[in-house]
Amino acid sequence: MIETKEQIREGKRPFQSEVSGAFFWLCAFFFVYCARPEDWTPGLSYIPLAKITSILALLAMLSSVGRTRRGLRDLPPEGRCLLVLMALLVPSALLSPVWKGGALNHTLDFAKVAVAWILIFLLVTNFERLKKLLFVQAASVAVIAIVSVVKGHGAPRLEGVLGGIYSNPNDLAFAIVLSLPFCLAFLLQARGLPRKAIWLVAILAMATALFLTASRAGFIDLIIAGSVCLWHFGVKGKRPQLLVATAVVGVILLAVAGGRLKERFFAMSGNINSSLDQSAYGSYEERQALMVSAVKGMAHYPILGVGVHNFVTYSQRWKEVHNSYLQIGVEGGIPALGLYLLFFWYGFRNLRRLRKKRDLDTQTVLLVGGLHSSLVGFVVGALFSPEAYQFFPYFAVAQTSALWAMVREQEAETSPPVKLSSVSGVNWRADEGRSASKPSPVSR
Repeated sequence: MIETKEQIREGKRPFQSEVSGAFFWLCAFFFVYCARPEDWTPGLSYIPLAKITSILALLAMLSSVGRTRRGLRDLPPEGRCLLVLMALLVPSALLSPVWKGGALNHTLDFAKVAVAWILIFLLVTNFERLKKLLFVQAASVAVIAIVSVVKGHGAPRLEGVLGGIYSNPNDLAFAIVLSLPFCLAFLLQARGLPRKAIWLVAILAMATALFLTASRAGFIDLIIAGSVCLWHFGVKGKRPQLLVATAVVGVILLAVAGGRLKERFFAMSGNINSSLDQSAYGSYEERQALMVSAVKGMAHYPILGVGVHNFVTYSQRWKEVHNSYLQIGVEGGIPALGLYLLFFWYGFRNLRRLRKKRDLDTQTVLLVGGLHSSLVGFVVGALFSPEAYQFFPYFAVAQTSALWAMVREQEAETSPPVKLSSVSGVNWRADEGRSASKPSPVSR
C-alpha cells in the first residue's frame, strides 16, 4: 500500500498505535519536568512525580526498542555524543577528588535526560507528535510564569517562590527565554481569536515574570534570542506588525516591571544606592572570582574534572560558576566539555540543513525558527548561567534531530520510483544511462 504525504505527516501507520503508550509517558515526563506541579499544587508534594514518570519513561524506552521505525542503531551523532558524555561523567564521579557519592547521585539524576532524548528520537516520527511535545513545554513554562507572578508578588526577584529548577530567579528566567519562541510560534499559527488571545496572555505573563526576576543574564539572553526570533518570524516571515508590537510591549514592560532590573545593571558599574545594589555588585565580583576558580580547577583536573555539582565544594565559595561551559569543563573534564560543545554544534547543523529546505510548510518553518531561537538563546545564556544540566536545551537538540529525520524519511517515501526506458531492445536506467541488463547493487 502506498502511503500519501498526509498520512506520512500525521503518522497514520500501524506501528504508531503500538508505541502510543510510550509517547504518553514521554509527554508525562515532559509535563512534570517543565510544569513542576508538585511545587505549586497542594498535596502533590508528597508524591514523587519526577521519579515515577522517569521510571515509566525508562520502561517505555525499553519496550519501544525494535517497535518503532527508528532503532538505537539509527541514533544520530549528537545522540551518540550525549551517551558518551554520560559515560564519561560516571568515572568522573567515581574518581572525584571532592565527593564521590554526591557526584554519582547527581550524575544518575542527570542521566534522565539521555532516556528522554532517546525516546524523543525513537517516538517523534511525525509532525503532530513534535508539536505536542513543544506544546507541553511552552504551556507548562507559561503556567509556571503565571503562578510565579501570582504567588511571588511580594518576593524579591521571585526567589524561592517555587522549588526545584525554578527556585533560583536566574534559572526561572533562563527557562522562560528558552520557551518563549515556541509560544510565539504557536501564537502565529493559532486559528481563531480565542486561541491567539490565550497564547498572547501566556507570552505577556512570561515576559513579566522574566522582568520581575531582575536577572541580568536572563535579560541579555532575551535580547539575543528575541532578536533571532523576530528575524525568523518578523523579517523573513514578512510580519512587520510583529516587530512594532514587540517594541511597544518591551518598552511598557521595562517601565512597569523593570525597575529592579535597571538597578542591578547600574550596580555593575559601582553605582550603589541601596543594600540590594550592594548585593548585586557583590554578586558581579563573586562571579568573576568563581570563573577564575573554575579555570584553575580545569587545569588541576583536566581529564575527569571534580564530579557533577562538586564545584560548589571545590571552590569553597558554595556557589555554582555562572558559565555553563566552565561548569561542565571543571566538573566533567575537558573531554566532556568537547563533547558538550560538539553535541550542540550538531543541533545547529540540523537546523542549518532544515533552513535550506525550500519545500517546508508554514508550520514547520515556524517551529524551525522557534528551535533555532531557543538554541541561540541557550548558547548565549550559557555564558552567564550555570545551566549545563538543565534539560531544556537537550530537549531542543533532540527535537531538531527528530525533525530532520522526519524530513529525510518523508523525502525518501514520497520520491518517485526510478523510470526505465527501452532503447533498441535494451533496458536503460533513465537517470544514469547505464544498461539495466547488469544487476544493480540493490538487486544483488
